[in-house]
Amino acid sequence: MSDIGSQIIEKAREMGATLAGIASVETLKKSPSNKMLQNVGTLIDGVYPLPNAEGFQGINWPEAVTSALVIALSHPEDRPELDWFDAKGGTPGNRTLVRINREMSEWIEKTFGIKTHKMKYQIEDNGIHLKDAAVLAGLGCLGRNNILITKEFGPRVRLRGMLLEAELTPTGPVSFDPCDGCEEYCRQACPQNAFEKRVHSSAEVGVADLPGRDGNYSRSRCMIQMMQDTVDSGAEITDESMSFVDTEEESKPDKLIKWCRLCEFSCPVGNQSQV
Repeated sequence: MSDIGSQIIEKAREMGATLAGIASVETLKKSPSNKMLQNVGTLIDGVYPLPNAEGFQGINWPEAVTSALVIALSHPEDRPELDWFDAKGGTPGNRTLVRINREMSEWIEKTFGIKTHKMKYQIEDNGIHLKDAAVLAGLGCLGRNNILITKEFGPRVRLRGMLLEAELTPTGPVSFDPCDGCEEYCRQACPQNAFEKRVHSSAEVGVADLPGRDGNYSRSRCMIQMMQDTVDSGAEITDESMSFVDTEEESKPDKLIKWCRLCEFSCPVGNQSQV
């Protein structure tokens, strides 16, 4: 890895990222998710399109970018509030990632004169495929639950990324596969049986590396659970449950949505108590 790349990763950790890595944009454009998007479009399981995807023509890659910086923030089971969706339209964990990404962008441009492009989370909102980018950056592998699995924290992380107009040496991928021989606790834990049967095949979507590895992953069923979480939300707001909020900057939300994370918490990989 280039000296600049190692400095960037070290700085990301100093600013609060749990993990960080660098991927090649050229390789990311050939990643399974991007190829699948090109081949089958924005339909979810062939049923309905991604939200806000009307008019979406694919990822908008800035012309001069050659590298991607991916950062991860640990979301351990004993800090569930990091993943609670509140009235501000996001989660405390995601706002932390946005802050780190913004500060990293400013630091990289000032320190090295490298132009950066901060990417949003959803591809239809000008984002990139973050799980693919994280795998290519060496942060982990795609698990049978269709989530990134890291060696240190299992699937209990959240991601953010940016593109850089600089040729930096990729930090991955790595040979790490905790799912090989696993009893698939994640799949057994799903309340919607999202892994019950094959939804995708290589012949249909044009890629060998399928969602959930074997194509047995239904995103539409997973989204049913998310919609149910929204309906069944309205968790009680107490001073204790809001202890993570800086009350000088943020108002107390009317309700919290606590998304289903059973496939994450059932995974034995990683130290859940580590932040």
